[in-house]
Amino acid sequence: MRTLGQPLYLIYQKMQTSHNKATLVTISENQSGQRIDNFLLKHLKGVPKSHIYRLLRSGQVRVNSGRKKPHYKLQTDDTLRIPPVRVAENTADHIPSSVIQILENSILFEDDNIIAINKPSGIAVHKGSGLSFGIIEAFRQIYPEQPLELVHRLDRETSGCLLLAKNRQILAQLHELLRHEKIVRIEKTYLALLSGQWQGGSKTIDTGISKIKRSGEHIMQTDENGDRAISHFEPLEIFNNCSLMKIKIETGRTHQIRVHALHSNHPIIGDSKYGDKKTNQFFRTLGLKRLFLHAQQLHLPLTDPITINAPLSDDLEHLLQKLRQTT
Repeated sequence: MRTLGQPLYLIYQKMQTSHNKATLVTISENQSGQRIDNFLLKHLKGVPKSHIYRLLRSGQVRVNSGRKKPHYKLQTDDTLRIPPVRVAENTADHIPSSVIQILENSILFEDDNIIAINKPSGIAVHKGSGLSFGIIEAFRQIYPEQPLELVHRLDRETSGCLLLAKNRQILAQLHELLRHEKIVRIEKTYLALLSGQWQGGSKTIDTGISKIKRSGEHIMQTDENGDRAISHFEPLEIFNNCSLMKIKIETGRTHQIRVHALHSNHPIIGDSKYGDKKTNQFFRTLGLKRLFLHAQQLHLPLTDPITINAPLSDDLEHLLQKLRQTT
């Protein structure tokens, strides 16, 4: 198991306490290309944003002995001077060791450029909206020396393949491969259990999606004038009251599969936002306590192509076994 590292701002704080001196950081190739303000915001955890911009404006932060604007993009071998930073003793959010262990055990693939995990359902990909941490914050704690970034996102309740980039070069390359208008692009395949018996074989839904506010909550809906969204649905198994589907998506709109499933009149089982309440209640009696949507596979068309497969969690496998026994 890897040793958990401290956020850089705590290291700087200790230096300040004992030496009261500035810290010099040499920018590596993996760190180059980042705006200096973003670099400082990420690595000086707990330091207020306003204070970081004040340090830049006043010239206390310097690059190669010179002042730089917040939008300056750091270059390989730049020498970054960071002054002593006074912050609270430890404002880093606590991430339970049990979560760290689960995420360490979820790693499916790792090389010099990427980490692929089988994301557990129920853990958000990043903090916000009342959440003190997410997967990216946890992995930055697991890999304190790596400038990790999310390549893409999954809904909090969705499980399966999730990619993290170890450097900005691979991040830019993968983002380019995610663009749906590209002929060669990342292939995303999902498994979903939909309400009702699917009719008519494979079907492509090419319908735009837009955001609306309903009862004080933001939700997505199909909209011909919305952002284009393309999902390919293929039935794998048809049960008495539900259908196991393989879904490939060409675009990555928010809640895309969930909204397109609802548009087909077969919402995803366990979906508290777009699903059918009575159906969800019935499947809870069978042991399903989450959204049945799983990112099963990612194919990365790199120079050396990579295909990553994420197995279903035990609870989803057990449900499918029950359904097969009663069909």
